[in-house]
Amino acid sequence: MIGGVGEIMKSIFQRTSSHWVRYSEYEWKKADNGMLYLTPTATAQPGIYDPLSEYQRLILDAIDIGRMESQKKTPQEIQKAIQQFAVKYGLLGLMTALPTTPSFMDYEAVYLPKNHFIREESMSTMDYLDLFFPFVKPDVVKRGVESMWNISNDRAMMALALTMSTDKPMAVNMSFQREYAEPYEWIKQQFIDLAFSYLTSVLFYEDYDLMSPEQRLLMQQGMEAFGGNAPTYRIALLDKPTIVWDFHSLILGIQMMFSFMLTDTEKPIRICKHCLQTFVASRPSAIFCSPQCKNKYNVYKTRGKNKDKDGDGNA
Repeated sequence: MIGGVGEIMKSIFQRTSSHWVRYSEYEWKKADNGMLYLTPTATAQPGIYDPLSEYQRLILDAIDIGRMESQKKTPQEIQKAIQQFAVKYGLLGLMTALPTTPSFMDYEAVYLPKNHFIREESMSTMDYLDLFFPFVKPDVVKRGVESMWNISNDRAMMALALTMSTDKPMAVNMSFQREYAEPYEWIKQQFIDLAFSYLTSVLFYEDYDLMSPEQRLLMQQGMEAFGGNAPTYRIALLDKPTIVWDFHSLILGIQMMFSFMLTDTEKPIRICKHCLQTFVASRPSAIFCSPQCKNKYNVYKTRGKNKDKDGDGNA
């Protein structure tokens, strides 16, 4: 192989583009079913951006949120972090990530592989939509495989749908609407799964010699279960030939980008030895996210040694 994963990463993501929608403001709302949802506010403005242009920060933010519960952070702290994540990157697109196809509006029912959240293997399209539109129902008429979606009452939403409709299934465009919402527990679980996969990889190699063959096999099998439906791509002749990834959900894009970053041995994802935040290391041996953290760690370490020598820490 010519070059390492880092060079491949650089080549792939510098010459790719994809588009997703984020709103300027989100709020938590409790639905009649008792579930807490995250949804754009009534006055929030949508914007279109390319997640691949900031993929490293996106993945690090996602992993850090996934680690919060194990760090004993309160639900309020986790909710605030998820809310801030949504403002930066948008909702995860779980409505189109869970089914076997993002084009489920073209079928008589929605078919679901095994997942954390829905036990049924299939359900009616309208019942499935209700899970993600708990407050305001979309104006959808469904007759067999035919669907009609009316958004003529909201010019901003109509303009957004027209802008994104050229290469997206109907359900993906519906997930960009202001009325769309995602359950808190479902969002949180996606981040936990991502962090778990990262930490599994770290522990597998760091503690390899301490584990039994059964423990190693268990961790390998757990990692093999990571991931979802594969994204598709096409070539666009822009100012240069460009790979355009067709992500039908942001979480699918996150999983793909995370996979590339996790296998990059030249610039690996690390947890800073001082502040415990994840970062992309500039070299494989790096253990601090910044010179400041390195200096602070050394100061604290020196103070600790002095206390050991003095007993109670007094001169």
